[in-house]
Amino acid sequence: MQKTGLYALLGIVAFALVFTFLPSASRPESATGATLEGVQLRLYPSRDPDAVWSFRAAHVTSDPASSETRLSQLSDGQRVIKQRDARGVLTGREVLDARLNAPDLTIDGQDNLLTRQARITLVEQCADIDLRGTAARPVKIEQGAGFSAPLAKLDSPSLVGTIKNLRMSFQFNVEDADPTSQFGWDPDARETCRGGRRVPL
Repeated sequence: MQKTGLYALLGIVAFALVFTFLPSASRPESATGATLEGVQLRLYPSRDPDAVWSFRAAHVTSDPASSETRLSQLSDGQRVIKQRDARGVLTGREVLDARLNAPDLTIDGQDNLLTRQARITLVEQCADIDLRGTAARPVKIEQGAGFSAPLAKLDSPSLVGTIKNLRMSFQFNVEDADPTSQFGWDPDARETCRGGRRVPL
């Protein structure tokens, strides 16, 4: 009787082991991440500690497996800079530095912003930069550095043109560009930028 019970127990254990190691393709995978709707989001990038990004998005999907967050139907995108005094101490004030318009964004694990197309407005320079990318080479806003795109159209009171393979800082410095790009200072400029607004010369 004891042997019968032992054989039955061994059979159950063997069955359990076989079942454990069966391929799991037919079993549904556990869902990961979260989806939110009607979200107001603030991003505090560690590589750019004085900057704060904010957005509104109709849909936000987070995938912890890829460390990516996707925002769709985006609006009110902007970047503000925390102000410091002469001693380098934060004053509690924030100044609008840039606006961002894009249909959607992906925030990667390094807090960089990726999209197919976007318009960045640098407020202090009154500069509108229309950026275009592809799936393989998206528009990239890199925290603490600036932004890049395969193609950019630049419109400001002074600097205008089309730039290929643009890399630009948030201080409005063109750090890299294809030599075939056509851009430069506009000798016929009739506007200037004052206090973040275009005004006649």
